[in-house]
Amino acid sequence: MSGVVTGDAVVLGLQPARLPSRALAVVIDLALVLAVYLLISIGLAMATASLDQAAATAVSIASFVLVLVGAPIAVETLSHGRSLGKLACGLRVVRDDGGPIRFRHALVRGAMGVVEILMTFGTVACIASLVSARGRRVGDVFAGTLVVRERIPAARSLYLPPPPPWLVGRFTEVDLSGVPDDLWLAVRQYLTRMNQLDAEVGRSLAERLAGDLAARTGTPVPPGVPAGAYLAAVVQERQTRDTRRAYAAPSPAPTVTANPSPPASASVPIGTAPPVGDAGTALPAVRPTATAHPAPGAARVDDGAEESGSAAATGFAPPA
Repeated sequence: MSGVVTGDAVVLGLQPARLPSRALAVVIDLALVLAVYLLISIGLAMATASLDQAAATAVSIASFVLVLVGAPIAVETLSHGRSLGKLACGLRVVRDDGGPIRFRHALVRGAMGVVEILMTFGTVACIASLVSARGRRVGDVFAGTLVVRERIPAARSLYLPPPPPWLVGRFTEVDLSGVPDDLWLAVRQYLTRMNQLDAEVGRSLAERLAGDLAARTGTPVPPGVPAGAYLAAVVQERQTRDTRRAYAAPSPAPTVTANPSPPASASVPIGTAPPVGDAGTALPAVRPTATAHPAPGAARVDDGAEESGSAAATGFAPPA
């Protein structure tokens, strides 16, 4: 990445294009321009067959300048630094501050390109690009431009750690409507990078973010709960609410029947008469089902052991 600083003191992360990709883009542009120049030269030769030698030479020079020099300048100006070759290779010409180029930048690049690309067959441009730290040729240095890559592989989604089990569902009543989006973004960035921070720096940052989040929600941080665990639990609560809101289905309207009858599987209390149906016949009584009870001496699962194992996986320890 190149540390390009704009006029607002903002550092831009630009990835300069290297020599292989730039050379391929130049070859594509030159092949297209030379093909157009050849067709135009054939047409002008047939049109100026009746002219004298001086007029034919003047027309040839004008066509050379307009096609091989003027056409690339016009294309880079109108497309803001994206010729056909650069478009195929995913490159773009920008200013040193990261902004789009103008006509004067394209003019300087095109004029210097005649010397370092056409006249020297690209030798000067290759040497300058290899020597420069950002792969710039002589035309880029004089014009104050930089060729950067536009197609950068997308970064992998960072892992958001879950909260400890002893905090799951503890903040269901917290009002999260007053938390701004920039605070949510800061909290998520901290949670995804908390293992990369220094212990003291990470703790102070977590406490500051937890204080801001508690001030926005109106609910203080519970005593004994680490700031990082509190942030993770609140973020998971927000994700749970968003998921529930997104996938909530409308409940169907209840239907009312004219003569509702009790289901056949309903249990009848002991000592009461069996229910009577619509035709006056008694419905069969159903014995109450027995509830299964655990046998004496059966082993029980210790919930605390499970919670302690999950807490070790998340990295948040329960409060003392």
